[in-house]
Amino acid sequence: MARLVMKFGGSSVADLDHIRNVARHVEREVKAGHEVAVVVSAMAGTTNRLVEWCRQAAALHDAREYDAVVASGEQVTSGLLAIVLEDMGVSARSWQGWQLPIVTDNVHGAARILEVNGAELIKRFKERNREVAVISGFQGIHKETGRITTLGRGGSDTSAVAVAAAIHAERCDIYTDVDGVYTTDPDIEERARRLDKIAYEEMLEMASLGAKVLQVRSVELAMQRRVRIFVRSSFDRPEDIDPHGVPPGTLICDEEEIVENQVVTGIAFSKDEAQISIRRLADKPGVAAALFGPLADAHINVDMIVQNISADGLTDITFTVPIVDCERAKDVLKKVKAKVGFSAIEGAADVVKVSIIGVGMRSHAGVAATAFKALAERGINIRAISTSEIKISILIDAAFTELAVRTLHSVYGLDR
Repeated sequence: MARLVMKFGGSSVADLDHIRNVARHVEREVKAGHEVAVVVSAMAGTTNRLVEWCRQAAALHDAREYDAVVASGEQVTSGLLAIVLEDMGVSARSWQGWQLPIVTDNVHGAARILEVNGAELIKRFKERNREVAVISGFQGIHKETGRITTLGRGGSDTSAVAVAAAIHAERCDIYTDVDGVYTTDPDIEERARRLDKIAYEEMLEMASLGAKVLQVRSVELAMQRRVRIFVRSSFDRPEDIDPHGVPPGTLICDEEEIVENQVVTGIAFSKDEAQISIRRLADKPGVAAALFGPLADAHINVDMIVQNISADGLTDITFTVPIVDCERAKDVLKKVKAKVGFSAIEGAADVVKVSIIGVGMRSHAGVAATAFKALAERGINIRAISTSEIKISILIDAAFTELAVRTLHSVYGLDR
């Protein structure tokens, strides 16, 4: 017998037929003797509709009331799933984030989980013959004010991992519309392979660099609390799955659980990047701080910084920001132009960041050289480069995205 958390996203609970399908997945695990907590998202499209209503009600609405409204989508799903389970003869009750409680900070709309009390759930597993806990994801409570908070887009993934840590679950199964994590986007490279296992660090890089399977914060939390995540499809027929076997999917786990790492595990890409170049600024101490300090104060994340070699005491600095922040970043920089003393700001949105990821890169030389040579042979120019122990990110023209992804996927043998 195991203790499991099962998380179902919006596409998996899109309507009552989908919710009944989810209930059969839950029933299968209960009949196998497992103790089960389920975390659900709002039905597909519901959160967008609730957000739009808030905007229509008032352009500058109270963030606390916004959270009260948008958190209601998950409440509907949890109640409906509990009703369906009970109708099938499976003991269940719904829980809202504030009832556990899932305690968060006070940053409404993007709250961070501080604590989850799993004691009551564990107690009920024992006293109520494995009663299924159906928990509304995406939400919590700020203890001091008693107000409902929400965790930001994709927050149900984080809710599920936090609950799994709190109840000491053997595994957190994330059910989604794909059957695992792939070496790259199968829509671009048809030879992409599903990975059986991937290390936390690799998944964290892939999630932050464009892979949409999991929310970045959920992977961070899983790595911190050593929660094993299993990404699997909710659209597999529940009755075709052996609850005691290993179904199709990808296990996200400690590096030590993976017997032999490949040098490169996957290729990710992000089209949500913009390039900003600052031309002819003084090459002296304090200039970089004067540029990037105001950007940090404006909560604009900067990546892939490249500075040219100084000529005549002047230099250029190029960096990337999220495309949604590009215009705001340029406005911030214009305000410090007189202080810093540069000649021009240039921006480009027709770029993409392609990243090569793998923990095996730590112990292998020549990974970057292989990428640069392969891209050069395809006539793909590199605008900027950034690296870490297990990642190489390359900024290129957006027009070459698919060619670059397929080239790198092949040159590292990921299609074999």
